[in-house]
Amino acid sequence: MSSEPRQGAASIRAARANNPKMRERDLAQMLDITEAELVASFVGHGVRRIEPRFDDLFPGLQSVGTVMALTRNESAVHEKIGPFEKFVNGKRAALMLGEQIDTRMFPANWVHGFAVEKADGNDIRRSLQFFDAHGDAVMKIHTRAETDLDAWNALVDKLALEDQTPDVLPEVTRADPFRRKSPSEGAETVLRDRWQAMTDPHQFHGLLKDLDLDRVSAFELAGDAWAWPLDRGAIPALLRLAASEKIPIMCFVGNRGCIQIHSGPVETVMDRGPWINVMDPTFHLHLRTDHIYEVWAVRKPADIGHVTSIEAYDSDGQQIIQFFGVRGEGNRERTDWRGLAENMPKLDRAVRLGAAE
Repeated sequence: MSSEPRQGAASIRAARANNPKMRERDLAQMLDITEAELVASFVGHGVRRIEPRFDDLFPGLQSVGTVMALTRNESAVHEKIGPFEKFVNGKRAALMLGEQIDTRMFPANWVHGFAVEKADGNDIRRSLQFFDAHGDAVMKIHTRAETDLDAWNALVDKLALEDQTPDVLPEVTRADPFRRKSPSEGAETVLRDRWQAMTDPHQFHGLLKDLDLDRVSAFELAGDAWAWPLDRGAIPALLRLAASEKIPIMCFVGNRGCIQIHSGPVETVMDRGPWINVMDPTFHLHLRTDHIYEVWAVRKPADIGHVTSIEAYDSDGQQIIQFFGVRGEGNRERTDWRGLAENMPKLDRAVRLGAAE
């Protein structure tokens, strides 16, 4: 989104035709447009505008059977295959609870929606794609061979907007860059007192909001009893150890509009260039290890004892991915997960801070 006049829909479609194998996200970056604009340029050419009405969208998805739900950010792609099961709506946040597809969704950031049909040889690939006000994808839902296409098509018809005028691109605004927040005077003492007094890990978000802190700044203030930096190679090591030791994990990947969660084992872990990948029957993860700037092990008080997470951040201090051990409410943290997390290679704080200067 430069100051130059933005490209029209026809020229975007021409660029797509000239780069048929390029991923949508990469093509959009090459054209200096958002992914929402790229998809919208095909309205009338296999794409329909739809309204992301949660009241209709998610109950409708419950009727289509198995799909693939994809949530990503700049550095990680999280894919879960299965049915949409229990939907819990809410104005600020909504939940999709299920054995496979488990999400936390923020409706205010679901602004643009499209139903996409794309030829792939003799087949047609179908998806619902949703974007925020900045044109960034919040979630995509793809059909699978088992999907009930009659129910899928009925849902698309129900969500379709009346205006399907071609060659009209959505208005998007540039997102403010993520910035770290400097702690106020006395924040360290307040943070440590309130951190120790927590009884549920979900209280951490309110703590950060009250103190106007970002997560990494909070970790730096918390002290080694609650948070400590790890070697950048900790995330690939975690995935390989969890697979080899059969330790069930929770893996969170999120963006402004959606957080998607895998709960269970991982089995097949593979390297492909800078990417480390999990390729299991119902869970795929693609993670850019070269985007990982720092990794933290974090303890938070829970209803029983504490829970331990491993979290990766980019060079701006924005979270890429987060891991916990699978734990039912009212149960202690699994000893195998805690042992794995606490034995990840540590990074001396002085070395880490010196490298960041």
